[in-house]
Amino acid sequence: MSETITLTEATDLIEEAEAAAAEMDLKMVITVANPEGNLVAQHRMDDAWLASVSISRNKAYTAAALQMPTHDLAEASTPGESLWGLQTTDENRLVVFGGGYPIVRDGDIIGTIGVSGGEVSQDMAVAEAALDAFEEHTA
Repeated sequence: MSETITLTEATDLIEEAEAAAAEMDLKMVITVANPEGNLVAQHRMDDAWLASVSISRNKAYTAAALQMPTHDLAEASTPGESLWGLQTTDENRLVVFGGGYPIVRDGDIIGTIGVSGGEVSQDMAVAEAALDAFEEHTA
C-alpha cells in the first residue's frame, strides 16, 4: 500500500493555508484528500462562501483523479481544445481552474489539497503557501 497523508499532517496543512488566507484577508475553505481523492479533512473559515465547500473538495478530487494541479487543465479545456468539456465528466466533479494540487513526498502523491474562496490566483497562492510550509516541516 502506498503512503498516504495522515490526519495530523492534513490539519497542519489546513492551518498553514488558513494562516496564508488570513494574511490576505480572505475567507476560504481548504480540503485535504488522500491519493484516491477521498476526504481526509476539510475546514471552512468563518464567513467563507458555502459554494467553496464543494469547490475545494472537487479541486482536491481533481488533483488526485488526474494526478496534476488543476490549473494545468485550464488551457486544454477551453473551447476547441483537446479536453474541451472535461469539467462535465466524472459526475461534474472535475475542476479545470487553479487551486487544487497534489501533495508529493519522495516522488509519490500522498494526498491532495483544494482551496476555494478567492480569485483563482488567490486560491493558488494560499494552496502553494501551505504546500511550501508543509515541505519545510517534512524535509
